[in-house]
Amino acid sequence: MQLGRVVGRATATVKHPTFRGERLLIVQLESPDGKPDGEPVLAFDRLGAGRGDLVMLTADGQLLQEMLGPTTPGRWSVLGLPDTR
Repeated sequence: MQLGRVVGRATATVKHPTFRGERLLIVQLESPDGKPDGEPVLAFDRLGAGRGDLVMLTADGQLLQEMLGPTTPGRWSVLGLPDTR
């Protein structure tokens, strides 16, 4: 699991069949001190996160395969929206 900040949404006219109807976010992973950690990643979101939101991500391939099907090439998905109050 890793924290990241939503920096945008991704749209594609041509994509893997398992991606159809899924919401794709561009998320900048963050280090524990809140600084960017590497390049942004593409994450699947079924929780409704928006630009600027802090999200908990997982790279658990089995979770995505259960959600999207065993042939999906997806890697990252939004696991939760931490309460930052």
